[in-house]
Amino acid sequence: MAKTSTNKERTNTEDYLSIFLQDIPLMDVRAPVEFSKGSFPAATNEPILDDRQRELIGTCYKREGPDAAVELGLQLATEDVRAQRLDSWQSFVKEHPEGYLFCFRGGQRSHITQQWLKESGYPYPLIKGGYKALRRFLIDELERSIEEIPFIILSGKTGTGKTYLIQQLPYSIDLEGLANHRGSSFGRRYGGQPSQIDFENRLSIALLKHRHKHPGMPLLLEDESKLIGRCSLPQEMRDKMQQSPLILLEETMEERVKIGLKEYVTDNLAEFIAAYGEQQGFEQFSEGLSGSLYRIRRRLGGERYQQLTDILEKAIQQHKTDGVIEGYSPLISDLLSNYYDPMYDYQLEQKEGEIIFRGDRKKIQESYSTLLCK
Repeated sequence: MAKTSTNKERTNTEDYLSIFLQDIPLMDVRAPVEFSKGSFPAATNEPILDDRQRELIGTCYKREGPDAAVELGLQLATEDVRAQRLDSWQSFVKEHPEGYLFCFRGGQRSHITQQWLKESGYPYPLIKGGYKALRRFLIDELERSIEEIPFIILSGKTGTGKTYLIQQLPYSIDLEGLANHRGSSFGRRYGGQPSQIDFENRLSIALLKHRHKHPGMPLLLEDESKLIGRCSLPQEMRDKMQQSPLILLEETMEERVKIGLKEYVTDNLAEFIAAYGEQQGFEQFSEGLSGSLYRIRRRLGGERYQQLTDILEKAIQQHKTDGVIEGYSPLISDLLSNYYDPMYDYQLEQKEGEIIFRGDRKKIQESYSTLLCK
């Protein structure tokens, strides 16, 4: 198990399983450009080299070899630069005494960081093999989890509140939460989506935790297409989901419109206002709705797109002026009936899994424990 005691100097580790099961804080000393391409949920970027310095050293390595690259790195690490790095690292170490540091392969950047910290009185362990080993571990565990965990798929038409139900039920994973996207054409959320690598890492960790905490227990997943926004589910996982048992969540159109108003208007606007303030938040929110409708204009056809645009513009104006959100209801109802429902009906026909239960939210909640044992 990964040690967390602070009474003595801790050793370096390759106990990747404990790191992810326990959400142990990680200090990623790779450059920001590397971090942005992919890291881990518990990682914080505290780079030893900025992007420009990394580029210079990389070029030097290719042209003049490793010794020259190391020498250049030492030249770039001026007294001021070193002091800035140490100040930031020491803050992380004090805040997360149980954590570990890592670079790409657990090589020079990790060891130099570790050396500087130790010399300043803050010994801190590193992860053997670095990011590359951690990433390899999660890729392998993702494949194993997909193979071993029995899936149950919660399906249902758009607006039935599948995600809300997933969040309320045990033995489940919110895939849309991992992707920070509501999974439909109007599903964009504030903050954007994680990189594909970040999404895969989040998914692998979530599956890993389920597998170790609840061995043999089925896992409830929301029915998703291959893409959740721009985050792609592994093909092996999609194939298994297509063949897994189905629970169908069914709600009336009236209830679905209410849920649509909450998800895509009330909740969405609240996220933007929290981030940008009331005025700019509303502008970002309304532009997002208009942009989402524009992106499906070809499927709607020119005349129908214009009709729905008129409804949307009136609804936005009424919302802005009077605070009334019911103006969106005709738009939501039309899109559900004429755009989303036909797609859902077709996709349901393609499923290979058995429908083991169907009903509204309350009925599913009441029967859930029994369904897990089927």
